[in-house]
Amino acid sequence: MAMPRVLCRARFWLNNDLSAISKYSFLLNSVSINKCARVKVVRPFRTNFSVNLVTKQKNEKDKTSSSSSDTETDSDSEEEEVTVEYHRGLPKVTIPLPSRKERCSFILKPISNTVGDFVEMVKNEDKGIDRVVCTGKDGTRIASSNSIQALLDDDFKLVINDCTYNVITPKDERLTGDEMQGLNDVRTVVNKLYEALHVREHQVTKEKELLMELENLKQEITPLENVKNELEMVADKRSNWLAWAGLGLMSVQFGILARLTWWEYSWDIMEPVTYFVTYGTVIATYAYFVLTKEEYILNDVKNRQQLLIMHKKAKKLGADLAKYNQLQSEIHKIEYKLNKLRNPLKLHLPNKSPSVVEDKPITQPDIQKPATNVEQPTKKTDVEQ
Repeated sequence: MAMPRVLCRARFWLNNDLSAISKYSFLLNSVSINKCARVKVVRPFRTNFSVNLVTKQKNEKDKTSSSSSDTETDSDSEEEEVTVEYHRGLPKVTIPLPSRKERCSFILKPISNTVGDFVEMVKNEDKGIDRVVCTGKDGTRIASSNSIQALLDDDFKLVINDCTYNVITPKDERLTGDEMQGLNDVRTVVNKLYEALHVREHQVTKEKELLMELENLKQEITPLENVKNELEMVADKRSNWLAWAGLGLMSVQFGILARLTWWEYSWDIMEPVTYFVTYGTVIATYAYFVLTKEEYILNDVKNRQQLLIMHKKAKKLGADLAKYNQLQSEIHKIEYKLNKLRNPLKLHLPNKSPSVVEDKPITQPDIQKPATNVEQPTKKTDVEQ
């Protein structure tokens, strides 16, 4: 019975409270009541949680801002520096480019590249760079003809437009004079050792190969050489016959003019005739020069006529003079290589290698004409016939 009484009283109090609140229902939506209700119920929990989050976020922001500022200062300091490192034995110079606001690396060759080459590389990479100068510590300008190895022997200054960078070269990678001399001595010893072990053997085998090629070419050119000699004999006889025929015609002309001058007519009548005959001969020689582009010299005219006759006969017989000329040029090349190979001064070889059988000196076959190859005649040859 006690329990139902308590519940009844609680229900009565609750109904009374609700009725009292309903009287003031127009104030439920007011800001002040809502604020008070929220402050009383929710504010203690919310304030504690929000303060902790804010403090943690502030600390994290401070840490990130400090770390980012440190990294930015470090990166800015690094971007404003010119560094020199050695990559696979070659110096790598990293410089900041003013126009692109980025760093660029240049790999240089210590011996073959010069300071001028390095300057041109930098200017080609960034067209906004007008002036690049390398100077020493005291401000003395370093010549563009100096090598990169001489530049990296000591610290220097690099001037790009209006900015000056102090470049510190790695001291561990610098080579002293004694070390360079030691490397040169090792290089010479290695070259001499290689020459003693391989060069002579290589030269001997090369000489054997050239001799075999020369022998094959001589066997191939022998039938063509015989045909060529026969053609030369025929052409020589024909050219001599034409020369004698020309002499006979000139003597006949002299006899006719003499007969007309002293027996048939007088000199007064024949003088203009002899003048025109002489002038006609001059016109003929000038026409020969115009057509052949060669001066009218009797020895050259005879050789040219001999070549014309030889080529005509070769076409009739089917002889290949072009192939003969090609084989002859190859023989000349092989002989030149053999003479160069047997030179003891250039290749450090003895006069006669012990492993090669002594051969007779290689000489050209006796040819009457000064030229070894058969010359081609010119196109316009009607004047000679």
